[in-house]
Amino acid sequence: MRITSFILASLLCVSVWAGDVYTVIANPGENASKSVRLNWHSNLYNENTFCFYTECSDIHWARVKKITPRQELCTAFDSMYSKTPQGENIYEQARFIRNTVELKKLKPGTRYMYRIGTNAQNGETRYFHTAPECGEWSAAIISDFHAYTPLPKRVKSAMAMLDTLEARNGSYFDVILHVGDIIAWGGSYSFWKDLYDNDHFKNNLWAGVNGNHDNMDRTNKRNSKEFFRNVNNNPLNGYNGQEGVCYHFTYGDVLFVMLNNEEMRSDEGLAAAQEWVRNVIKRNKKRFVVVMEHYQWFYGTNGKFSQYSRWQPLFDECGVDLAISANNHVYARTNALYNGVETDGSRGTVYLQTSSSDNERGQALKEWTDNKDIIKYRWSEGGKTVSGILLKADSNKLSLTLYDRYGKALDNVIVKAKTKKN
Repeated sequence: MRITSFILASLLCVSVWAGDVYTVIANPGENASKSVRLNWHSNLYNENTFCFYTECSDIHWARVKKITPRQELCTAFDSMYSKTPQGENIYEQARFIRNTVELKKLKPGTRYMYRIGTNAQNGETRYFHTAPECGEWSAAIISDFHAYTPLPKRVKSAMAMLDTLEARNGSYFDVILHVGDIIAWGGSYSFWKDLYDNDHFKNNLWAGVNGNHDNMDRTNKRNSKEFFRNVNNNPLNGYNGQEGVCYHFTYGDVLFVMLNNEEMRSDEGLAAAQEWVRNVIKRNKKRFVVVMEHYQWFYGTNGKFSQYSRWQPLFDECGVDLAISANNHVYARTNALYNGVETDGSRGTVYLQTSSSDNERGQALKEWTDNKDIIKYRWSEGGKTVSGILLKADSNKLSLTLYDRYGKALDNVIVKAKTKKN
């Protein structure tokens, strides 16, 4: 029986890549005005790939720069139980070279283009935008599209939502912020590879958090933050064991602090994360502080407390301006709260959580029984929900508008700059 099982498993193993370069993404550096970090994967026997980059104004690539990546063997996804796009059960063979580079001394507020390959003339042209040192910029905020190749309409719904936000923005985004669960099973490498082949990953800078689905394999027994870490190249400034998964970066006037809620299930894990957040905010003085994690602040279906109870005292203490979450698949939002009471915006934290965007995972709203005094708006389309948020920033405020799939504005909140923290 054991021999037969092994033979069958071997027959069902499928190599999940083709081509020389794949799963390419641009992430912010610790100071996103001057630094961007790139991640891509290449085949084991074709290791000589490089990054070539220049400003978009350099249309002939006359001033192109070449940078050699740091390389390491990645086996985090190898022999994982998964599915093909046709729905067949497989064990994926996924051993490849992980390539990472950090582009430094970039110009703030500048559109760059880059290619990954053996020379500057080959490879697909991709783009990112560095943050301005201060002033205006825009971002899309989206989550919970659970990329799953047997059901490609999930990703199509999320990418169409980004198209809608881009149309409302009137131009490309400076950055896309995702709030987790962008993959159905993070251990299924083919899902990541397929997702990153979409245009919004080729044309934008991405910054996101690790969701529980991004952290799991198909069986939910081999969970690992290494899935998320190996398909990104986030700043390595997280606390011990969380480097590249928890991280922080500055974007213009904003300090972003990105959390991994899968490491905060115990009291000890929560305490370690909160001490890190406290120290990061203390060391980085910016006009706005934004904290992001995947798990919801409230249960949007009825308004009951969730992660809000765990984080509110620290957010009050540290002067967090905006807290963004997801997971519950229901949009919910407060005005600025301090010590559990709504303020005039001169102090306190705005709590906001995104809905799902895959047109499959939404939840219907139930009777609003809890926190009707502090939750200002809830929204869901029920089981088939799609929405996204457009963030417009300047030195005085962050304006966040919820849009439905049709581009209709449903809700808006303004986060005011409280004091000149820098």
